Amino acid sequence: MDIQDLVRDLKTANDSKIVMLVADGLGGLPREPGGPTELEAANTPNLDAVAKAGVSGLMFPIMRGITPGSGPGHLGLFGYDPVKHLIGRGALEATGIGFKLENSDVAIRCNFCSLDADGNITDRRAGRIPTEQSAPLAVKLRDVKIPGVEVFVEPVKEHRFAVIFRGEGLGGNVEDTDPQKTGVPPLQPVAHDDASRKTAEIAKQFYARAVEILKDQEKANGVTMRGFSRKPDILTYEEVYGLRPAAIAVYPMYKGLAQLVGMTIEGQPGTLAEEIDVLEKAWGDYDFFFVHYKYTDSRGEDGDFDAKVKATEEFDSIVPRVEALGPDVLIVTGDHSTPSRLASHSWHPVPTMIKAADARRDECQTFGETEALKGELGHFDAIYLMPLALAHAGRLGKFGA
Repeated sequence: MDIQDLVRDLKTANDSKIVMLVADGLGGLPREPGGPTELEAANTPNLDAVAKAGVSGLMFPIMRGITPGSGPGHLGLFGYDPVKHLIGRGALEATGIGFKLENSDVAIRCNFCSLDADGNITDRRAGRIPTEQSAPLAVKLRDVKIPGVEVFVEPVKEHRFAVIFRGEGLGGNVEDTDPQKTGVPPLQPVAHDDASRKTAEIAKQFYARAVEILKDQEKANGVTMRGFSRKPDILTYEEVYGLRPAAIAVYPMYKGLAQLVGMTIEGQPGTLAEEIDVLEKAWGDYDFFFVHYKYTDSRGEDGDFDAKVKATEEFDSIVPRVEALGPDVLIVTGDHSTPSRLASHSWHPVPTMIKAADARRDECQTFGETEALKGELGHFDAIYLMPLALAHAGRLGKFGA
């Protein structure tokens, strides 16, 4: 019996409300040895107050030593074993923008990128091209026609877009074409099983025609393809936890993952403040709220320590509005660490805290990586975060006689 099976047996109902505030890529590293991390360098009086009143710890999104992508990182937060439940980024992206995946579809999350005259990548995100420039380019790629398959191209946000191949005999086990570095060309899409060979060949054809269409663009003259995936079959939050869940996010991928686990997407916020506006408006309609903030991750990926500090301080600023609603359980965490020193996701555990009436207080006085080492929660795996939330909300019964 895995943890979700046990929780399904023990779950009980009441009127409690749970809020999970997720600062994407929250964890970090010191800029110099012995210095503070981005979270520790930030002025976060509101998060520090939560730390004083609650319990803290360090959470492994997958398991020790494993660097997670955003999809697996969030699945762990939601209590789904990310090693068991493999949901590709393409399916998340497509679902997040409202595309209705069919069982015969393979979805791909794509980036516009910049290529030099030799076809090597000079910028993996095309200078983070704004949505108003990237969306028309994605629409232009709808001109790509490939015999024997339907091709859908959907704008997403900034440098991102989604491609969906629809046809018989398509597998989703294809390697990403993003080499994760500059100075080299995009990789070839390589199939890892026989069922995916057709998909890989179609992807090669799509790439060749896409770069021809984009050849005159100054920045976005190339594409990379990531997260080839099919529609998953997964239990919902209501089935597992007995909760009426809502998701509030700006970026489509996180909306997509939330929808795939049965959350209702609330509002169309464009900023963090607008996300809290949505939370306040929807407060009476749900038991559980997932609120996602992206820019702690983006600034970490940019390698900008100071910008990540500022993003963390923005995240801190909305905490009083959330607490004013009176959640029975308040969780603050991240889906993974994104140290600006590494300019990428990392394997480091994520500072996490829970505030609830029945939470034991610990010695933590601030919210940060070093302080969390003293926390009541210790080091734990992300799949136990939801059982902890339910227990603190009085929503789990006793196991055994």
